[in-house]
Amino acid sequence: MSSPSELPDPVPLLDLKAQHKTIRSEVLREIERVIDSQYFILGPEVEALEKEIAEYCQSAYALGVSSGTDALLLAFMSLGLDSNDEVITTPYTFFATAGSLQRVGANIRFVDIEPDTFNLNPDLIEESVNEKTKAIVPVHLYGRCANMDQINAIAQQHQLKVVEDAAQAIGSEWKGKRAGSMGDIGCFSFFPSKNLGGYGDGGIMTFQDEELYEFAKIMRVHGGKPKYYHRFIGGNFRLDAIQAAGLRVKLRHLDSWSEARRKNAEEYNQRFLDTGLVGEEIQLTELPDDRHIINQYIIRCKNRDELFNHLKEQQVGCEIYYPVPLHLQECFAYLGHQEGDFPHSEQAAKETLALPVYPELSEAQKDRVVDVVRSFYQAG
Repeated sequence: MSSPSELPDPVPLLDLKAQHKTIRSEVLREIERVIDSQYFILGPEVEALEKEIAEYCQSAYALGVSSGTDALLLAFMSLGLDSNDEVITTPYTFFATAGSLQRVGANIRFVDIEPDTFNLNPDLIEESVNEKTKAIVPVHLYGRCANMDQINAIAQQHQLKVVEDAAQAIGSEWKGKRAGSMGDIGCFSFFPSKNLGGYGDGGIMTFQDEELYEFAKIMRVHGGKPKYYHRFIGGNFRLDAIQAAGLRVKLRHLDSWSEARRKNAEEYNQRFLDTGLVGEEIQLTELPDDRHIINQYIIRCKNRDELFNHLKEQQVGCEIYYPVPLHLQECFAYLGHQEGDFPHSEQAAKETLALPVYPELSEAQKDRVVDVVRSFYQAG
């Protein structure tokens, strides 16, 4: 094994500094403008971003909020979900999806994923619907939309609300329809590592229904309208103007960045096919015809944890999204689930690995990633 001093330059999982170099002057100019205005909370900058995101996501309205997690929480609060209600979602997602449901007291009903897309399996939803079911929360995981035709058909049949957890999927499409435009509410994250990432925490919600949008808007500011008069108990879910200014700059570049990720993913797939490892040692995620923004590039791996350690030793960035499905997390033990209940989610948690796919990745860096994966399996 090579010593760290003998290794080629590290390949990070994500290089935000490389992205920042390309837009630094634009961003600093806009942030300076906001600072000079001394208008930091909500206001015209946030309203401008909301209008631009609504148009980008093919939605009638958008509402800037404090994080992707708060977008989910505010969505569930705005729908009035409580302990009398059951909500169907996936156990293979970031914690906030189910954590926000628990915070409003809703009863979580997990449904397993499709093994090829990692998204909620719509064929399994119907059997989990009962008289207490009030909503479905599909997650567009890794930047690929769930099967919204089937999910919406079930929701319509049973008069259920649909909240799209699109935290990783801004700009993704299902049959020409953008993520966040197909349910009652879309929830997005501006966490810095997202395709459209802020300079700190932030998020946004999208709506087609004006009444629901207006209610969420009230709930965003402690449930008060007019100011200091409260009919409802909301929260402080406001987006900062400085975040909005930076995000408006990045939004202008978003499509080119997402296309670069798609190109990198396609090139990875071809490189891995050329290694002869595909099939036995690794499995590739097929890229759909529908727009997939590749928030993460995911492979399934034999001896995943050992490969993970090998990549780290060779200074190649990688990550496991997610090592423990939610139904096996300690905080959800009260739901009574055990290993084997959702086999596809559990298998994905044991096999999946994310590799660097950011837009600025060089050809040499992609070669390096594939070479390190190849060396692991050839040595074994």
